[in-house]
Amino acid sequence: MPASSQSAPSTAPLYSDAVRRQKTDIPAIYGGIDFDAVPERFATSPDAATELPARLADTRQRLLADDGKLALIRNYTMTGDRVADAYAALIPEYGFRALVDMLETACDHGIEAVETPPAELVAFIRAMEDTPDWVNMEMVERGARQERNLMANVSPYAIRGAFIATFMNKYSALPMMMTGTLSDTTSAKRVLETASFFTATTLPGALGRFGGGFKAAAKVRLMHSMVRFNIMRSGKWDQATYGIPIPQVDQMPAGLIGVFLMSFRILQEGRTSFTEPERCMVELSRYRCFLLGLPQDLLADTPQAIADLMLMRNATLRSEYDDATCGELVRGTMVADLSKDVSPLGRLRDWMERGFSRVYFIQNFCEGRIERAEAMGVRLTLNDKIAAAVTAAIIFPKAAAYKALLRLPVAGAIADRMLVRKVERLLDSYGHADFITDSSQYKPVMAKAA
Repeated sequence: MPASSQSAPSTAPLYSDAVRRQKTDIPAIYGGIDFDAVPERFATSPDAATELPARLADTRQRLLADDGKLALIRNYTMTGDRVADAYAALIPEYGFRALVDMLETACDHGIEAVETPPAELVAFIRAMEDTPDWVNMEMVERGARQERNLMANVSPYAIRGAFIATFMNKYSALPMMMTGTLSDTTSAKRVLETASFFTATTLPGALGRFGGGFKAAAKVRLMHSMVRFNIMRSGKWDQATYGIPIPQVDQMPAGLIGVFLMSFRILQEGRTSFTEPERCMVELSRYRCFLLGLPQDLLADTPQAIADLMLMRNATLRSEYDDATCGELVRGTMVADLSKDVSPLGRLRDWMERGFSRVYFIQNFCEGRIERAEAMGVRLTLNDKIAAAVTAAIIFPKAAAYKALLRLPVAGAIADRMLVRKVERLLDSYGHADFITDSSQYKPVMAKAA
C-alpha cells in the first residue's frame, strides 16, 4: 500500500510561494491544508502504478527526469482557482444565490452593472478580461468554425463515453461522488451541462467578452470553487490521500484532451509543428482553457510540449479504480436518460447514442478490453455493436463531407450556417445549463485511517 503522505524535503519548500499563499489568502478553503506534504495521489516512485498508458511506460523515466515539469505538475496538483475560490468563499456572507446572480450580471452587462460588487468579484471578472497577448481571436473563431462540425455531428453520440473518462481514477473522481451525482438524474444533468458548455463555445462570437461561452466559463469556474468550498468545510475530506478537490491538473483532460490527441498523432507522424488549421484548433482550446481558469503554464503551444505536460500529469497520478466511487459513477452515467425525445426519431437517436457511447468508452478508456468494462458493470451487447456500427456509418461520413465543404468559399459559408443552426438546436435539446452545485446533497467521505 502507498504511504498516505510524503514529507517535504527539509532544504526547500515543497510547493511554490503562490501555492502556499492559498492557505493565508483563502483560509475558508485552504486554511486546513498542509502544504508541507505530498498527497498519496501524486506518485513519483519508479514502481508506482499510474495513469500513464502501459504502452507508454518506457517514457515515464524520461518524464520524471524533467525537474522543471515535475515541479510544475506537483504545484498545480495542489492549486485551485485563486480568484473564483476567493469569490466562492463569500458564501457565508452573501449566500449562494446572490453570488451566482452578481456573476451573471457582471458577465452580461459588465462589472459596472453590479451594485457595490465585492472586490473578489471584481478581481474574478478582471482576471477573465485580462486576455493574454498570445490570444488571436481571429484564429480562435476559425478554430471554433472547425470544431462546430464535430460538435454538431459527432459529439452528441460520444459525450457520454467521453464524460466517463473523469471517473476512471478514484483520486480525481471523488469530488464528483461527494457532490451527490450518483443518481441517474444528476448524472444526466452533469453530462448535458458538460456537452452544453463545450458546444456553446463553438458558436460564432461565443468566447467574446459578452458571449455565451465567456459567461458559461465563469459559471463553471464558480461551480468548481463552490465544490471546493463545500467539501473543505465539510470536515470529511482526506487531504493526505486526495490533496485538494478539483486541482488544476484535473481540469487539463477536459479542456485539452482534443489537442493532446492531435499533438500525439502529429508526433507519431514525425512532425514537430501544427498546420494552420491545426493551430486554430489549438488556439481555440488554449483560450477556452484560459477562460476556465487554467494557468498559462499548462497551456503549451507545440505538439511536444502539449503531449509532455499531459503525459506528465498522467505519469504522476496514481492509478486506482475504486468501485464504490468510480464504478458507481460509471454505471450511473451509462444508464442515465439523456434524451427526452420520445418520437420515433428520438428513440432511434437514443439507441444510436447508447450503443456508440459504450463502444467509444471501451475503445478509448478500457484499452479496447471488453472484460475490463464488464468488471465495471458496463456490458456490450450485440445490439450495442449494431447501434455503434450504424452510428459510425452515418456520423463520420457526414462530418467528413462538412469538413470538405468548409474549405470552399461559397459552399463553406452555407455549410457553416447549417452547422450553426444544428448546434443551436442541440443546445435547445440539452436544456438550460445551471452550472450550480447543491451542498445539501454532498456525501461524506471518511479519512482513510478510519
